[in-house]
Amino acid sequence: MAPDYTWLMYAILSALFAALVAIFGKVGLQGVDSTTATAVRSVIMAVFLIGVVIALGKTAGIEKVVGNSDAMKFIVLSGVAGALSWLFYFFALQSGKVSQVVPIDRSSVVFALVLAVLFLGEKITLQSAAGAVLIVVGAILVALA
Repeated sequence: MAPDYTWLMYAILSALFAALVAIFGKVGLQGVDSTTATAVRSVIMAVFLIGVVIALGKTAGIEKVVGNSDAMKFIVLSGVAGALSWLFYFFALQSGKVSQVVPIDRSSVVFALVLAVLFLGEKITLQSAAGAVLIVVGAILVALA
């Protein structure tokens, strides 16, 4: 049986839309407060995603999330972390170039690898450690170019 690479397609689409967020965000931040822009963006995202849940007929899943206190606790923490990430990202975009901000932001891959080892018990291989080093070096090279 062939391996399932559906995750890869979704990850590539995520990267593409993240790039569009940077471009649209940089243009949209001209002359406006980045904190307010982030809040407006978050409301738009919430409305859009509620529409997706309804359109996909997944409203029954809301009870499973809200009713599971462990899941809810970590989803709330994830939401707060995401909000802080976007606040700092938009602060950075407002004063920096997209070509500098995005590579540094994407070094979150390295933080995620380290945190996955510390908190989830995942293993770092020599290959993933080398990749993390290359990501950091690449981010610095691109950001300082």
